[in-house]
Amino acid sequence: MKAFVYLCVLWAMIAGSVFAGDNGSGLTPDKALSMLSQGNDRFVTGAVQRPHQDFLTRQETAAKGQKPFAGVLSCADSRGPVEILFDTGVGDIFTVRVAGNVAGVNETASMEYAADHLHIPVLVVLGHSHCGAVTAAVEGGEAPGSIPFLLKNIVPAVETAKKEKAKAEKPKLVDEAIRVNVWNNVEALLKSPIISQKVKDKNLSVIGAYYHLDTGKVEWLGPHAHQDKILAAVGSNNGAESQSKN
Repeated sequence: MKAFVYLCVLWAMIAGSVFAGDNGSGLTPDKALSMLSQGNDRFVTGAVQRPHQDFLTRQETAAKGQKPFAGVLSCADSRGPVEILFDTGVGDIFTVRVAGNVAGVNETASMEYAADHLHIPVLVVLGHSHCGAVTAAVEGGEAPGSIPFLLKNIVPAVETAKKEKAKAEKPKLVDEAIRVNVWNNVEALLKSPIISQKVKDKNLSVIGAYYHLDTGKVEWLGPHAHQDKILAAVGSNNGAESQSKN
């Protein structure tokens, strides 16, 4: 009898209105950002709910697909587990993680998929304190294997930081480079014709954020200061070409 009741509940949740329709999560950018902020507040204060980590959620997402309400491009650092620090669960966040949270071709393509196919209303580029990748780029020197190709994407942020904080000691210089690197990669995403059109239509927000490893707090940096200028420079013809390649 218990098994029968359980199956009935499972079917009701799968067949019901648990998932939004073709508009993904159905949330506005502001609402999605608010949910991320509230989740991080719970994480910081220890009042975590650990939602959507149960058997039913796994069955629902397997049967009906994913409807994440946010996309996060973050560093691969093990100290910044995205779903945990935002107190979310299975199917909630479309996460792309790479050392230095750089928006290279593959990362940008993944975020384009999130925006265009999954209709995610907010994309966050999340940097963090004491980032090893940015620190390595600040220190310079030789690096083995394919690491130099990754660090090359961070060097522009380091050069900007050195100009703005010319007399800063290394910790402050690294911190500034981390923040500049966030903005550089927010800009890289905004230059995607797919993402830029979503932002222009006000169906998507792309923002920067900074995760403090010691406190667990996410500092919301907001949209790029020159967002309108960046969006204006993205041509519609390039957008059509990009769409045809995806």
